[in-house]
Amino acid sequence: MRLLVLSRNASLYSTSRLVLAARSRGHEVTVADPLHFQVVISRGRPAMFLGDRLLPPVDLVLPRIGASITNYGLAVVRQFDMMGIPVLNNAIAIARSRDKLRAMQLLTKKDIDVPKTVCARTPDSVDAALEFIGGTPAIVKLHQGTQGIGTMIADTPQAATSLLETLWAMGQDIILQEYIAESKGRDYRAIVVGGRVIAAMRRQAKKGEFRSNLHRGGLGVRVELPKAYRQAAIAAAKVMGLEVAGVDMLQGREGPKILEINSSPGLEGIERTSGLDVAGAIISHAEKFLARRKKRRGTRDRVIEAEQRNARLRPTELERNSSVRPRARTGG
Repeated sequence: MRLLVLSRNASLYSTSRLVLAARSRGHEVTVADPLHFQVVISRGRPAMFLGDRLLPPVDLVLPRIGASITNYGLAVVRQFDMMGIPVLNNAIAIARSRDKLRAMQLLTKKDIDVPKTVCARTPDSVDAALEFIGGTPAIVKLHQGTQGIGTMIADTPQAATSLLETLWAMGQDIILQEYIAESKGRDYRAIVVGGRVIAAMRRQAKKGEFRSNLHRGGLGVRVELPKAYRQAAIAAAKVMGLEVAGVDMLQGREGPKILEINSSPGLEGIERTSGLDVAGAIISHAEKFLARRKKRRGTRDRVIEAEQRNARLRPTELERNSSVRPRARTGG
């Protein structure tokens, strides 16, 4: 398999682990910065240049698109889709997971539990929004963010109003979310690959911090997820359409609440905490994913050809029901 990993930095832990895992299984791997691609749009011939050269043949693309380059990164991933190259997490799925509000809308449509969430845009709507989510403290989030960046807490209604007005003045779209007190600064991170939870950990925020992200100093502990949490994580990844996902969940009184879904989950924390080869599991799934795509494409072509062939041989419904039959062709 000729694997292309989209990453801005080949030396990052997650990127280098994926490269090592793929090469250990005999695959050819290239790492390329998404910003170094030129998307070429031409009638019926989508193409891609890497630098000043046409992209060499690729069998599968594994995107690691950072939040700071989401828009251009999605354009690059979308181009690979158009070129018929399999992508492990396509552009639609990545875009869904990056937009926190959109993700919550899709999850609740499928009856998956999330913290109560409100999208507000004017100061006079803040009081009603806070009342709906249960008052303060309340969580304030930017629509797009990762590793806890863009997530804040407002301890009073006045603080919430002030924070929202500041963000609105900066042109930011935000959401208000209920604070799940019973979680006590803990959450669960599950890595879902190909519809299975392959690793999980419980994260505990450090003292004085409400965000449990390891990048924010949180502590990770390996856990065996209860069945309800595994099912919730798998269902959330499926709703987003993600083949590889990091799903963060809070422990609510009535069970798991999906907090966030990451389309490019970091591997360092989960591998070191769980002791599991997560990168290897992702590459293993990439092999199966590519094999299914090739089989499906080949099967689809043969079926279409057979249907077209049969359609040419069979009389139409009109001909069967008509007293007038088409004339047989004669020579001359």
